[in-house]
Amino acid sequence: MQGPCHSRRGFLEAALGSGAFFLLPQIARAQSAAVAAGGTGPAEPFSYGILTEMARALAREPFAAMPVPDAAVIEQIDYDRHNQVRFRKEATLWADQGDVSPVQFFFPGRYFPEPVHIYTVEDGQAREVPFSLDMFDIPAGHPAQDLTHTEGFAGFKVMDPKTGLDWMAVLGASYWRTSGYSGQFGMSVRGLAVDTAIPNGPEEFPRFTRFWLEPMSDGGIVAYALMESPRVTGAYRIESHRDNGVIQDVDAKIFLRGDIERLGIAPLTSMFWFGKHNADVSPDWRPEVHDSDGLEIHSGSGERIWRPLNNPPHTMANAFMAPNVKGFGLMQRERDFARYQDDGVFYEKRASVWVEPKGDWGDGAVSLVEISTDDEIYDNIVASWQPAAPAVAGAEFDFAYRLYWMKDAPVEPVAARFLAVRIGEGGVPGQVRPENVVKVVCDLEGRGLEGLGRGDGVELNVSASRGTVTDEVVYPIATKDTWRAMFDLDFADIPAEDDAPIDLRLFVEYEGEAKTETLLLQLFPSQLRRILQSHA
Repeated sequence: MQGPCHSRRGFLEAALGSGAFFLLPQIARAQSAAVAAGGTGPAEPFSYGILTEMARALAREPFAAMPVPDAAVIEQIDYDRHNQVRFRKEATLWADQGDVSPVQFFFPGRYFPEPVHIYTVEDGQAREVPFSLDMFDIPAGHPAQDLTHTEGFAGFKVMDPKTGLDWMAVLGASYWRTSGYSGQFGMSVRGLAVDTAIPNGPEEFPRFTRFWLEPMSDGGIVAYALMESPRVTGAYRIESHRDNGVIQDVDAKIFLRGDIERLGIAPLTSMFWFGKHNADVSPDWRPEVHDSDGLEIHSGSGERIWRPLNNPPHTMANAFMAPNVKGFGLMQRERDFARYQDDGVFYEKRASVWVEPKGDWGDGAVSLVEISTDDEIYDNIVASWQPAAPAVAGAEFDFAYRLYWMKDAPVEPVAARFLAVRIGEGGVPGQVRPENVVKVVCDLEGRGLEGLGRGDGVELNVSASRGTVTDEVVYPIATKDTWRAMFDLDFADIPAEDDAPIDLRLFVEYEGEAKTETLLLQLFPSQLRRILQSHA
């Protein structure tokens, strides 16, 4: 009986007749004399259609991970040692070709040991770019000098042809990042999320094993990618260009080898440590630390939702039903340097990333996973689209969407947006403060509320899944164009050992019409008690 590796090899060899020769792992060991001299491999036909058929056929075969023949050596290349290896400028792909964006490659390391094969595409023909130690400057005595069998890179980065700075980086699993609208790298996206934060875990991380890169004359680039994992294969086409930010058109054809409990389409990964409503979770000197501060959703019904991010006491997964979703994103709304005071990483410049579906994605939900963290080095936020259709072995999914890496959502607001949420001691100043009561203060834009003031009938509509809401009030902030909504939340009846979340839903209305987006808050009794104790 043949093992998975032999089965996969048999399939790939059978694909020779259909133009799939360049997919063979053995190709790196059979390079022509031109490759040995620093060129590229032999040409083979390539198209997105060919890639799609290969991904579909691979899904019928048992999964076989790419071997890592130099695993013991690569394990020694930790974060610091990886940074000591430098790509040689003279080895840059497409250097000095006008407006074409050059490409450089990442060296393998402990955190991305599996080889990634990279090909160039021109006129429907693909040629492999062979891995070589000669493409890198490696310090004397560095363990990277001992790589003898490695046949792939760890990933690649796309450079600006004028400045030489990178504006897109692809490294690890199916992750990629861009420099967004400001030149500042921040959050990441990835090709697919598989069983993120399910109770019986673990999460599976599908990997882009091969890339085919095709330059565009306007400085953009098209990256085709083959995805592989134990339960998934996929064919991706990612077309990227820059226009007041980075805009990417993604086509994804996904084939399931096995059942998946939580399939995440267009997953966004970010970091939220603390902000205005939970600064007490950290002793850090800065006022706020986050790459994103909220999840924004535009539903098919026209409702617009703003959900401030949390650093919860334990991992939380929430789903927001949104049939035919029009868009969603992890956004950074706070843009004031004074709110971060970080002159090293400049959180106020981090791009928001917006997902705009192409076509009707049908029934499903936007999923938000928040993981407790005690530092800014961890990406603890994941948002994605979860289709309602069962993700079972043999199923196929076809999704297309556009990613916007910009300062804000590319869609104009239709109602006032919430700008900040703060939480403090409830009750009335100068009077005895009630126990286990917090005041929730929400600042919002004045859009659509111009000319109105106190006593004109503007009302706050708020409901809570637990606890009691009292003292609701909404009014314009003096000398500003913004408004403020406040209310008290009494959670005294919730037992100390009960830390199930309190879900709040609120919006501002006038004459029966909503004048704001819908604000969703998820609060935890343990964290509310800690806030009150910090004020005691």
